[in-house]
Amino acid sequence: MAEQRYLAVLAVIADGHPVSSVAQQWGVSRQTLHAWLGRYEDAGLEGLTDRSHRPVSCPHRMPAVVEAAALELRRVHRAWGPRIVVELARRSVAPLPSESGVYRALTRAGLIEPGARRRRREFWKRWERGTSAAADSTASLCTSSKTLA
Repeated sequence: MAEQRYLAVLAVIADGHPVSSVAQQWGVSRQTLHAWLGRYEDAGLEGLTDRSHRPVSCPHRMPAVVEAAALELRRVHRAWGPRIVVELARRSVAPLPSESGVYRALTRAGLIEPGARRRRREFWKRWERGTSAAADSTASLCTSSKTLA
């Protein structure tokens, strides 16, 4: 991929072709080709390689100090779960994370395993009349009430 970008950049720089025609030839937009030219001027051939799409920072992520305090409390008290937040509040840790934030930190560290989610029973849907599961349960209720009377 970097070789193709390099050839497109060379077509503009060395051969003197216009950016719009080279962009059309390579099937990219003019803005993309201008970005490649800027990256080539800044970093050379290394600037044309694929880059990560991961964000540089996450401003709302839990601070490392708070996460370390929560993990330490979990290691000391093995039975405590995400409600460690109460103890963190008592120790006046700032900013105070949410229970779900502590849960995510504990699962990232491998200190707890995420539990299986409970699924709803498939046949219990009020708006579906006449399904076999709902009809069977209704029929069994009717027959059991007749036997009691």
